Amino acid sequence: EKPVLVEFWAAWCGPCQMLMPIVEEIAHSQDEIKVCKINVDSEPNLAMKYKVMTIPTLIAFKNGDVIGKQIGVVSKEKIMDMFNS
Repeated sequence: EKPVLVEFWAAWCGPCQMLMPIVEEIAHSQDEIKVCKINVDSEPNLAMKYKVMTIPTLIAFKNGDVIGKQIGVVSKEKIMDMFNS
């Protein structure tokens, strides 16, 4: 029932490490959004299903539908904009 933010990432990815504090801040400060992390090395089929070609990739879901996608290191504001449109 909550909107969901999914981060596709990998431990070896430098930009993913840069994005991590922003995603963690959203997870701790936005109770109305569920935040999940998907390691593309562990879940390559899931990454393929959502056509993740570059990491980090953030995908926003509402009611099971994709409502937004951001690739690369982006600001908290840009991430939250996916849920406010």
